[in-house]
Amino acid sequence: MKLTDEQVEFIRTEIDKSTLVSPSLKDDLLDHFCCFIEFRLAKGDSFTAAYAYAYQEICPNGLDEIQKETIYLLTSKKVIAMKKLMYFTGLVTSISVSIGWLFKLLNWPGGGDLFTYGFLGFVLIFLPMLAVDRYKLAFNKVLGERLKVILGFSSAIITGLAVMFKLMHLQGASILLILGTVMFSFGFLPFLFFRMYRKSVE
Repeated sequence: MKLTDEQVEFIRTEIDKSTLVSPSLKDDLLDHFCCFIEFRLAKGDSFTAAYAYAYQEICPNGLDEIQKETIYLLTSKKVIAMKKLMYFTGLVTSISVSIGWLFKLLNWPGGGDLFTYGFLGFVLIFLPMLAVDRYKLAFNKVLGERLKVILGFSSAIITGLAVMFKLMHLQGASILLILGTVMFSFGFLPFLFFRMYRKSVE
């Protein structure tokens, strides 16, 4: 049984009363409502009863919940894509470092380039991405937990760059190595062991 223009307009008005902002999402909801209601009307329900049934089936927690679920799904897809990229980068760069190191030990050509580019990718791409991911997880935790993440990854990146500078005989390697070691020893480790102690006595 086909809905009248007045009934369709009523459904559209009810959807517009919600906090939904996406026009395409509103149109999709309107189509869903119409399909459900027409199905119930064909079974002999009144329009009011059919609308109540459709509402309960489509959005039992309210139309505003649809918006939240849509945002969550879109965000989740982005997060999953970023995690895939992050771990794929970590895998590729780690393989490059290990294969490069093997080639260097066996004096095979290309070992130096594989090791260098793999190590740089690991330090400058994977570690910062991992740091951001871990910081987001610790964002709502105590300040000490967030500082532990910041200092830990910062010292790892700086020390990694220092090692790279040393291998390439570039200036500033010693300064970076000292800075990374000091940050790790007097920044990251105190926070790490303090948090471990707090957890053990809680």
